[in-house]
Amino acid sequence: MGPEIQNSKRVLRGQIREKLSAITEEQRASASAQARTLLASQPRWQAAQSVLFFAPLPGELDVWPLLSEALAANKAVALPRFVAETNSYVACAVRGSAQDLKTGQFGIREPADHCARISLNRLDLILVPGLAFDVQGRRLGRGKGFYDRLLTALRGTTCGVAFDEQIVRELPVEPPDVSVNCILTPTRWIEL
Repeated sequence: MGPEIQNSKRVLRGQIREKLSAITEEQRASASAQARTLLASQPRWQAAQSVLFFAPLPGELDVWPLLSEALAANKAVALPRFVAETNSYVACAVRGSAQDLKTGQFGIREPADHCARISLNRLDLILVPGLAFDVQGRRLGRGKGFYDRLLTALRGTTCGVAFDEQIVRELPVEPPDVSVNCILTPTRWIEL
């Protein structure tokens, strides 16, 4: 990893975090509701039989309420679970009950130990968090590479999920960085 690219990413992460901190809780809730409505209207969502969600961190766009709608529509629903032994994430099925969730290593909700793993090849739609995305589908994560490693093993449609403030013209990228197939914001659905 080149020091120039790493520095550019560090600076951009700071800028995006500053923009996100300016969004009020009311604005977050409203924007998240808009994004959920937009996602639910997309043919990719409607056709998906299996969806990998993510548990949003404080300040992230929240599509979590669609999890129960997906289950009600008989979609297979999964969440990433961190496996410390391999320093990576796997997908595990959830059924929507509180017993299916635990707080993971990084303080993020994830599937409990009894939840069965799902083959990554089985997932039709993968909702992907990130600090920033550009309109070419490139993603800027938090810097640990966990999602990039997960995304390399997926065959389904990958969809970046972000506030409009997190979309930038162009991101600095390196070989391990993985792009997404589409991007959801409260006001846009971008197919790539």
